[in-house]
Amino acid sequence: MLAWVVGAHGLLGQAVLREVARRPQWTLFAAESLPWSDTPAIVPTVARLARRFGEAVSGADSEWAFIWVAGAGVVASGEEGLALEASVFESALATVLAAVEAEGMGHRGVVFLASSAGGVYAGSEGPPFTEQSVPAPLAAYGRAKLRMEAWLEESAATAGVSTVVGRIANLYGPGQKLSKPQGLISHLALAQLSPRPASIFVPLDTVRDYLFVDDCALLVCDSLERARREAIATGEPVHGTKILASGAGTSVAALLGSFRQLARRRPHVALGSSPQASLQPLDLRLSSTFWPELDRRQLTPLCVGIRATLLDMSARKQLSTTATE
Repeated sequence: MLAWVVGAHGLLGQAVLREVARRPQWTLFAAESLPWSDTPAIVPTVARLARRFGEAVSGADSEWAFIWVAGAGVVASGEEGLALEASVFESALATVLAAVEAEGMGHRGVVFLASSAGGVYAGSEGPPFTEQSVPAPLAAYGRAKLRMEAWLEESAATAGVSTVVGRIANLYGPGQKLSKPQGLISHLALAQLSPRPASIFVPLDTVRDYLFVDDCALLVCDSLERARREAIATGEPVHGTKILASGAGTSVAALLGSFRQLARRRPHVALGSSPQASLQPLDLRLSSTFWPELDRRQLTPLCVGIRATLLDMSARKQLSTTATE
């Protein structure tokens, strides 16, 4: 399977690249990053890469996967930035589908879209939320994710291409970009190594589902293979929406307890308040009921994932200190 990963430099994108490299039947499509800082250049760049991708798929007579794990948006993001992200995805999807269809290879592929369980179910009722729960976003971020999901469903149905939407839990692990105001575990890890505390603006009994990034990447690739097997067996395109989560709810208080145990000292945090806290529901437990066989696996324990994140933060801090000396 020839895989084009958009967002390959992000937390999940890097993990997906590693997972693709581990699979002998998969090949990575070499493509440069999209020029997000140069808006006028994005669409022609996508069009050029999409033509190359279609030609590569045809030349290798290969199954293919278009994996969208890009996105700089967070819950607090404004409408303008999110609208750009959604429009770039729509343009990229349209050009990719046109390119593979032009080569007569549309039926041999699958598209993955990384969505947000937290954004989509923020205002939903009755946790733990499953794929049958009614989405109820509270912020523009969640609404933008639903718009992208709807565009994918509509476009793929017309093209006859299989799709998988992954509604992802709170992702964490080594490599988190700390410039983004998200990723509580990574910010707690950084605070343990610096004089600046991590700010917490939600109640300590706030519950989230934390999924280690490598576990998520494995689920992404397994879901794509699952979709392709079903499409081959039925002769019809497959469309699935799956929650990618650990299935375990962890409160902020319990998370702080884990950090205290691992670091052997009190977590370096400052409690406060923020207007954005109203967009954060108290309970976001998750449970997937779609393709449940994919979830029957040993996931990375939270304490192990936190330790890996702490070690990553320590290594990055040492490199930063060395570079400034």
